[in-house]
Amino acid sequence: MAGLILRRDIDEVRSRTNLADVVGQYVTLKSAGVGSMKGLCPFHDERSPSFHVRPQVGYYHCFGCGEGGDVFTFLQKMDHVSFSEAVERMAGQIGFELHYEDGGQASDYSSRARLLAANDAAREFFIQQLMTPEAEVGRKFLGDRGFDAAAAGRFGVGFAPKGWDILGKHLRSKGFTADELSAAGLTSTGERGSYDRFRGRLIWPIRDQTGQTVGFGARKLLEDDQGPKYLNTPETLVYHKSQVLYGLDLAKRDISRNRQVVVVEGYTDVMACHLAGITTAVATCGTSFGVDHIKVMRRVLSDDTQGLGEVIFTFDPDAAGQKAVLRAFSEEQRFAAQTFVAVAPDGLDPCDLRLKRGDDAVRRLVSGKKPMFEFVIKARLATFDLNTVEGRVAALRAAAPVVADIRDPSIRPGYARELARLLGMDLGEVGRAVDASRRALDAAPGASGAGSEVQRLAPAAENGPVSITSLPELVPVAISLTQLPATTAVRLERDALMAMLQFPQEVGRDLLARATAVAFSNGALAAVRDAIAMRLNSFDRQDWVAIIQESVPDPVKTLVAQLAVAPVPERPSRELAVYLRQVATSLIERDLVRRKEELLGQLQRADGTADAEGYRTLQQDLMQVEADRRALSN
Repeated sequence: MAGLILRRDIDEVRSRTNLADVVGQYVTLKSAGVGSMKGLCPFHDERSPSFHVRPQVGYYHCFGCGEGGDVFTFLQKMDHVSFSEAVERMAGQIGFELHYEDGGQASDYSSRARLLAANDAAREFFIQQLMTPEAEVGRKFLGDRGFDAAAAGRFGVGFAPKGWDILGKHLRSKGFTADELSAAGLTSTGERGSYDRFRGRLIWPIRDQTGQTVGFGARKLLEDDQGPKYLNTPETLVYHKSQVLYGLDLAKRDISRNRQVVVVEGYTDVMACHLAGITTAVATCGTSFGVDHIKVMRRVLSDDTQGLGEVIFTFDPDAAGQKAVLRAFSEEQRFAAQTFVAVAPDGLDPCDLRLKRGDDAVRRLVSGKKPMFEFVIKARLATFDLNTVEGRVAALRAAAPVVADIRDPSIRPGYARELARLLGMDLGEVGRAVDASRRALDAAPGASGAGSEVQRLAPAAENGPVSITSLPELVPVAISLTQLPATTAVRLERDALMAMLQFPQEVGRDLLARATAVAFSNGALAAVRDAIAMRLNSFDRQDWVAIIQESVPDPVKTLVAQLAVAPVPERPSRELAVYLRQVATSLIERDLVRRKEELLGQLQRADGTADAEGYRTLQQDLMQVEADRRALSN
């Protein structure tokens, strides 16, 4: 480890630094008398300026919130860096060489400074290249995603030319050595010698919290590029992907001020969010969200024990997205802030959502967030048939540990009531299950009251229904009709799918759409249902079954083939159309009955006096369900 910076050097850097110049990068300062300046405080919201700076003294103080200190304190609070990093940063800006106790070095400061300088020179080069004729493909990529030249400039987007060693030659002409460029991850070495790591790609600079470029993310544009879709700078002395969040340099002030951070999945998603007004958006860089990212976010959020902040994760609703939610959930206890999940309609990421529906849709995505615990609980329940006693009991066993794992004891009872409502079970029974799970979590080896990651992410039920998102992993072999459970619910789902696969035109597009929008109790059959829903526009094609078979996971392909040939119950030809529509209608009616039971349960628990509007809404929903049932039977 590097030694401590000598005290005399710290004092020298402080004395050579104009505090007003540093603060002025963040706050508009005006004269407040001889030797004093003032402006609006960057640490709290205020209408009239109470933040005063005295450059000659090298000290600032806010009479509104009480914050005060010297230039290093200011940088620590504003940029969320350590004291040593603040000193090293200012020393680098004034060209002062620091010395360390026992002859140590500044955490490889000299080498770091050279790598940072190389990255910055590369950043400027990439930006210039974006304006060249060769970069037309990059400009088109940005334009197709709703980003103009101003947006590219705001985020420093550039272009890496396709040539073998164009960047390397440029930087070596600037005085950087081949070893420095390799150490910065800008070049690699092969049989033909040194070559540029990024070639023919769109480039995003990855900056640390202070705004220094520590690495790059590069997106493939050309068909002859055999590399991955996204290519990032490798681990270097200045770039550690597990500790870097893309966009944090732009978002940190609003994250700190608003006590909110929005975690998205990619560079263009960050751009879309910021341009839509969600200026607290960040993303990981070529790695999964992890513990080190949480540490960074907590420092920026000022995530103290009061838990006043909020962390919002946006994920795709597909299998990968749900896995990402569970990974985030496994680390949720590390936050004092409340955690939420936001899933865009139709599975659109923020970039596509903005492109198709505008900035307001992105803002609604974030404002429509759901608590992470609610999201995970409902995901657990979705894998069970709640219409049966067995299904509800199994679902309770799966969801009770999630509720028990809620760290805030004042919130836990509310989620227990919500779980009881969703299950349609007695609150006392649910409460006892949650209490038992809580005792088990507390008694677990190494437990600290938060529960173990293994318990949090364990399968919901060993023999319970399998969700479509986990089907390919949990069921590696082909599924057959003979393996389906012999329950009334599964038989109805099977027969309805047989009708939809074998006689789609007789069932009709309207019934197909409605029947594939209902809940299924069996995961394998649900996979077939989802495929039909996705390919609904092809229901009148001759290769309808082949289309559905191609759209399901491999383990379900055999099941589709069997459903497509299994004989439907024998009926006279004149009654076949009646039967086909009837079996699809029965599936829809079952779902309406389930919905009715849910609404009746909510009405029973609702307080018509305290929430008259909500009570009326429930009554209206119930009337609509009844109307739908009557219309279905006519």
